[in-house]
Amino acid sequence: MTHVTPFTLPRDSRLMNKDFLFGVATASFQIEGDYQHRLPNIWDTFCATPGKIADGSDGKVACDHINRWREDVQLIASLGVDVYRLSISWGRVLNQDSSINRQGMDFYIALLDALRVRNIKVFVTLYHWDLPQHLEDNGGWLNRDTAHAFAHYSRVVAQELGNRVYAYSTLNEPFCSAYLGYEVGVHAPGHQSRSQGRTAAHHLLLAHGLAMAELRRFAPHAKAGIVLNFSPAYPHSDSAEDAYAARQAHEYHNLWYLMPLMQGRYPEIIDRLAPQERPEIQPGDMDIITAEMDYLGINYYTRNVYRAGGELGFEDVRIDNVPRTAMDWEICPGAFTELLKDLSSEFALPPIYITENGAAEDDVMQDGEVHDPMRLAYLQSHLLAVHQAIEAGVDVQGYFAWSLMDNFEWAEGYRKRFGLVYVDYLTQQRTLKSSAKAYQGLLAQRQTLGQQE
Repeated sequence: MTHVTPFTLPRDSRLMNKDFLFGVATASFQIEGDYQHRLPNIWDTFCATPGKIADGSDGKVACDHINRWREDVQLIASLGVDVYRLSISWGRVLNQDSSINRQGMDFYIALLDALRVRNIKVFVTLYHWDLPQHLEDNGGWLNRDTAHAFAHYSRVVAQELGNRVYAYSTLNEPFCSAYLGYEVGVHAPGHQSRSQGRTAAHHLLLAHGLAMAELRRFAPHAKAGIVLNFSPAYPHSDSAEDAYAARQAHEYHNLWYLMPLMQGRYPEIIDRLAPQERPEIQPGDMDIITAEMDYLGINYYTRNVYRAGGELGFEDVRIDNVPRTAMDWEICPGAFTELLKDLSSEFALPPIYITENGAAEDDVMQDGEVHDPMRLAYLQSHLLAVHQAIEAGVDVQGYFAWSLMDNFEWAEGYRKRFGLVYVDYLTQQRTLKSSAKAYQGLLAQRQTLGQQE
């Protein structure tokens, strides 16, 4: 068996403090399978549409987590993590008439109880993109009523799960739901309209604010917040035009979701949109959206580079001869540190959790082992990037590796592997990759340090 060197951090790093939370993360549609015991959702429909998923696959079986969850809990515990981030499938816990699907709800209750026995805290994401299809049939996130339906769903989950949840995230990456799903159409439900993308974004943020009120009322013991993804925008050159283009891109792709939460307004680039492309903001919406949060979840994978041009004043530039992941994303840990510092200086943020960070690699099983050198280097450099941000004064309180295991990677199907754990989709056998063992080793070192103090 190949020896794997643990990830390393300075001995006095805040990340090595026992109060810092280390975890792994998953999402319901990507791992659960067992589609016959839940409502159809927009990703089922998208997968059934020819040409939408790179390998023509779907999430009907995925990692068969519904049937293998006990094994998966043992797997999570074996890593030595403090916390597990999972998402609830809306259509697994609620029927179409909004009554509780007892079988689905009891699955999550049993899962959370098993994690609690092992002293693993739970972060619950209420929405990780799998909108029930019957809601999409009524307009989905283009319909304000969906925000209220989400608030009702959030209330029911909070009541049912009780004090089993350490922290709730209302939404995961509303950028992906709105922009990828409604504006450019590469994710479900596959619409292609700027006005629809901006409308969906507003209703998602409204749903977040409405759900926050329900969580405050029915889960007062739990932390409550949201998870946003950020791809920092860098100018292609030193020119003032490219610097302005990068700022415009940052506003459109990143701050569009953060600024309403923190400041109750959309960024200035909204003025560049045609009137019919701007979302309808009703009186009181921003008061709801700016509900005080206990934390902000930040997902980071890569940066983007822009130059002046395009309809809104910016266009993507691909940088050659730089290291990239199997998703063709540039590996840039320095941009991670700068992002955290910049956001913290521009906004009065609540405490931060890094709720996703990871890399896809073309993993291959050889002699019963999976060695993933690129992912090892990626995670090591990005853990150090978090350490450096904290040293610079950023209040980061936890880090979650994405993902616990290989899974259904949305429009890429099963072609892209992000897991610390390798999944053989034919046998569903789980195998710890070198990155899982390095993570395990880091957490064991931290445990030893804590015992010595």
